[in-house]
Amino acid sequence: MNDSSAEEFLRHMFSDGESLGSELATETQQFHAIQNTKFPHPQYTRVIAVANQKGGVGKTTTVVNLAAAYAEKGFNVLVLDMDPQGNASTALGIPHDDPNQPSMYNALEGEIPLADAVQQCPMFPTLDVVPSNINLSGAELELAGYDDGTVRVQFLRNALAEYLKTCGKRYEYVFIDCGPSLGLLVLNCLCAAEEVLIPIQAEYYALEGLKMLLQSIQNVQQMFNPQLVISMMLVTMFDRRTVLSREVYSQIEQYYPTVLLKTIIPRGVRVSEAPSHDQTVITYNPQSSGAIAYREAALEIAMRGNAHPVTVRPHQPAGNTGNASQGAAGSDSGAGAEADAAGSDNSGSETGSGATLHEAE
Repeated sequence: MNDSSAEEFLRHMFSDGESLGSELATETQQFHAIQNTKFPHPQYTRVIAVANQKGGVGKTTTVVNLAAAYAEKGFNVLVLDMDPQGNASTALGIPHDDPNQPSMYNALEGEIPLADAVQQCPMFPTLDVVPSNINLSGAELELAGYDDGTVRVQFLRNALAEYLKTCGKRYEYVFIDCGPSLGLLVLNCLCAAEEVLIPIQAEYYALEGLKMLLQSIQNVQQMFNPQLVISMMLVTMFDRRTVLSREVYSQIEQYYPTVLLKTIIPRGVRVSEAPSHDQTVITYNPQSSGAIAYREAALEIAMRGNAHPVTVRPHQPAGNTGNASQGAAGSDSGAGAEADAAGSDNSGSETGSGATLHEAE
């Protein structure tokens, strides 16, 4: 499969018609196939927030490995680390232990322009990173001090817009790594983004809280960012040996077929090990199943092109996996309160150009 097109690769990968896609004969074949596949370039910069208020679902892992997959192909990529833990910065080899180092916190507070905090990833010359550090944890309270709800959720959007306008570089992709919450930092991420990618772990509690996340995104659409769309969901930590993983995938596919990526990210040791070596799995073990899967996900995202309006309906599924999600409507009340603190409401009117969310009938 020399110099194959993206269309040819995807046809081959999913040619059997199964929802999970077919595997190539070996990981070596998969690796060479994806390496020889041309990725289409987006028409304009795609700004994608990777969000899910649940922790441990693979948000940071997805951000850094998608960014690495595109940078490996020569794309200009920017990663904004909006999680105070700074795990994305670590995985991309950016030191962030020094609280006096220019970081996302300084840019968000307006102390410096975003450009002063940008660092080049040592593994990829076309991958830039704005690192985070522990200082960012205090930004939530400082943002809450602004009386104007519109102002306090637009700081990241304004900083990013100014940087993209003046940096002299055209980025194909901007990935925003959101923390595990629905607070003001995440609301800033959603206001700055044009698309949302939601990683969902293939586990029992995968769908718990998803309804609250979708409602929060709807609030942002209605009040602050009507261009925002939920463009993708990605199943992570998938274990083909378990019936549960397949049930979770099937349930997500049933309720969100238009945004669910066919590519799945398998549970793997190499993916977990890579951050401890300050690397992504793309560089740590390029031919591992996790590295190949993230490249395939990057290709599928690129093939989908720039975001387009979709309809996403929150559901409370029945069944074993659904039991966990039935409590989502009543849980996470604190997250909803933080959304209210940013000036949002829960009205159900449809938005014009963004993804439209409805209550399940």
